[in-house]
Amino acid sequence: MAADLWFESLHRTGTEVLDRGNRLAGGLRRLGLEEGAVVAVMLRNDPVFADVVFACRTAGVYYCPINWHFTPEEARFLLEDSSARVLIIEADLFPSMREVIPAGMTVLTVNGSDADATITIAYEPWLATQSPYDGPRVAPRGHLAYTSGTTGRPKGVLRSAVPLGELEDQTARMRSVVAKAIGIVPGCRALMSAPLYHSAPGVFIQNALQMAERLVLTPRFDAEQVLALVEKHRIDVLYLVPIMYVRLLKLPPEVRARYDLSSIRFVASTGSPCAPEVKRAMLDWFGPVIHETYASSEAGMVTVATPEDAAERPGTAGRPVDAASVRIIDESGRPCAPGEVGLVYVRQPAYPDFTYLNNDAARRTIDVDGRVTLGDMGYLDADGYLFICDRASDMVISGGVNIYPAEIEHELVRYPGVADCVVFGVPDDEYGERLHGVIQPMAGTTLDPVAVIDWMRGRLSGFKVPRTIEIVAQLPRDETGKLAKRRLRDQHWAGRQRRV
Repeated sequence: MAADLWFESLHRTGTEVLDRGNRLAGGLRRLGLEEGAVVAVMLRNDPVFADVVFACRTAGVYYCPINWHFTPEEARFLLEDSSARVLIIEADLFPSMREVIPAGMTVLTVNGSDADATITIAYEPWLATQSPYDGPRVAPRGHLAYTSGTTGRPKGVLRSAVPLGELEDQTARMRSVVAKAIGIVPGCRALMSAPLYHSAPGVFIQNALQMAERLVLTPRFDAEQVLALVEKHRIDVLYLVPIMYVRLLKLPPEVRARYDLSSIRFVASTGSPCAPEVKRAMLDWFGPVIHETYASSEAGMVTVATPEDAAERPGTAGRPVDAASVRIIDESGRPCAPGEVGLVYVRQPAYPDFTYLNNDAARRTIDVDGRVTLGDMGYLDADGYLFICDRASDMVISGGVNIYPAEIEHELVRYPGVADCVVFGVPDDEYGERLHGVIQPMAGTTLDPVAVIDWMRGRLSGFKVPRTIEIVAQLPRDETGKLAKRRLRDQHWAGRQRRV
């Protein structure tokens, strides 16, 4: 089965979605993509993603989503490193990417005629001529997610194929995790408004397309539109991240009261820890439906914090899902006691193992006894609930005190007119480091750094309040679309000897 797909005024039945996926699978096969090959995808949120998901499952091909905001040089690295043979790209993005597309790559263009017809193929007419896949049954594949981690170039997370003889059992394990961590179950109605080039939204739609009755996809996140679509389609499961919560909560009360949200059963949240105050406000509004998951491209979905967990243990990322395990290890490799902060190591056996494409050595460096770390600092309480503090590389040591910027960012983003923000340590002759914040304001908003700092003093301990605030038109992002905190921070540390 496949979900009915809704996108603005477009509606495709599950039968149509499956047919398009099978035709794309057949077309990729005839373009020479054998099992284990890669197709690159550079699209805005678009129904063609559904074609790609089912084609990759059918033909055993990986898809590599590329952030459409990338510069040509950023895209070049992923196109070359992934060894993709085919690129599916928005037609209007092709001209700027033309010079970095590897020789011999087949280019299929979507939504327009901006591309050069002499070297590209228009996707829709091409797809209409393709016959369905008729090759052998192969192990299904999914997305080849690139993650920047904490250092160096982004790395492609290549997950091992599940042998066909083990597929039924593995699918059952995965569906149990998916139901508990992101709420997708057979027959649900799901909504996705986050960018599909990110890993977690990709996982969400892969599962929703297979199990949901209806999947509603939006071109971008718009707070009021999300509420309207929940009411219109009687959505019961949707994916949101903390910054979306903040923007929803900034809607005027009369707008928030305008929509019937009673159909919502499960809100899935991944990507970054949610400030307890923000989660509490969402729970007061939406009811006991907000679930937070600690997850990564490498490890998969490891923990889930239920609404009850959030009420009883504010700030927790929850407990391990099913057979997942979490261990906290200090700098010497010793397991940490409950409440003691260390590096977080995790394993979720519902997922097949992975390596980093073309970089298995990097994979080995993050592994201890079969568990992997992404550099997150955290602790377990006495009952086994996980709390995430921050990335080890982001921790600030000011006057000998460990400060985790994530907590401060959670508060700062709640200031009226703040669209997004980062906080990090900059050099200080007396304290070693001091806190510095960088804010991107909402369009048409002017912010006063002094007023922001005064506001923060009423909400956080003095040592957690940034000494300085900088206002920028646009925060920079790295090759995976995440905020490039390191790029901002390194400008302040240039020429200085600093801690690693």
